[in-house]
Amino acid sequence: MSKSQQLTQLSKSLSEGMQAYAIKALQTTQLSCQHIIRSWFNKHTVQSFVSLFLIGTFLSIAVASCSGSSSASKNDVKVKLVSFSVTKAAHDQIIPKFVEKWKQEHNQKVTFEQSYGGSGSQTAAVIAGSQEADIVHLALPLDVNKIQQAGLIKSSWEIKAPRNGIVSRSVAAIVTREGNPKGINTWADLAKDGVKVIAANPKTSGIAIWEFLAFWGSITLTGGDEATALDYVTKVYKNIPILTKDAREASDLFFQKGQGDVLINYENEVILAEKTGTKLPYVVPKVNISIDNPIAVVDKNVDKHGTREVAQAFVDFLYSTEAQREFAKLQYRPVNPTVTQEVASRYPPIQTLFTSQDLGGWDIIQKKFFGDGAIFDKVQAASKA
Repeated sequence: MSKSQQLTQLSKSLSEGMQAYAIKALQTTQLSCQHIIRSWFNKHTVQSFVSLFLIGTFLSIAVASCSGSSSASKNDVKVKLVSFSVTKAAHDQIIPKFVEKWKQEHNQKVTFEQSYGGSGSQTAAVIAGSQEADIVHLALPLDVNKIQQAGLIKSSWEIKAPRNGIVSRSVAAIVTREGNPKGINTWADLAKDGVKVIAANPKTSGIAIWEFLAFWGSITLTGGDEATALDYVTKVYKNIPILTKDAREASDLFFQKGQGDVLINYENEVILAEKTGTKLPYVVPKVNISIDNPIAVVDKNVDKHGTREVAQAFVDFLYSTEAQREFAKLQYRPVNPTVTQEVASRYPPIQTLFTSQDLGGWDIIQKKFFGDGAIFDKVQAASKA
């Protein structure tokens, strides 16, 4: 082999070697790049001026690449959180803690664009694309299932998540006027003549679905049959003068505008209202439903926005002891076992706590109760007759 050929082969070998180092450097910090390049020098002898020139060229590429990578890692990132109306107070406390933690660990600023409203309406907006959520925290798993069925969330989302995707929890509470003049103490009392009940619409609100299921289960899970449940629920809905779009609107109608004799709401909302000065009598029925609120990463959107890592980290953070304590401060029943033990004595005991699974699971619930022409539509029609 001629000297010219030897020189060409050596240059090519060095070029390929330095390219490999440059590529590796792209994935490291500036300091790591320098270490890699120095180690390459220690393993190779510079045998010609041409080789030295090629090394210098690739050295520049590697360093520039490292610098660019380091800069990119510090770019701000925005995450879109879409949630149901009553979670805002909790997220207002939790999000700053996560932002600080992420900044310390990743040297990256995260900002959250937040949207709150009725869970059903929020779900429809995410499916329609008018709300390009990276994360959804909704009132019931049924709503997340709808987003998954629309192709935005991967199947089996709840199996892959901690606690089956449930991140916050509550039960139903019955709020009355001062002195409880209508004598409302149980679910059965809501069907009395002359009682005006403030409640939300199951077509737009998550709490409204939980309310309906609480009414139904209070009969069928305590020995009653479905005919008795249908008669009871129809009487209750005859006592509802207007269905609000979400839990927050129902609360405002009852607390701020003084309408109705009784309000069905989340236990956490009632206790929180009491702590902020709106003290009204309430009862937590001893036969109750576990109101389980899910959270999920919206796969299609995070891949589109390049936000999967930070979105998943936020979801994981919500299960932490630190975040769950914030939920507990706002009277949610935490899902973290450590925090559950810490705060168990704060809540009224439940004798019979049933779940959506006791009513058949969400696929059956949707078809049986809330599909077009299903039981809720029949109840509505009968209550207006």
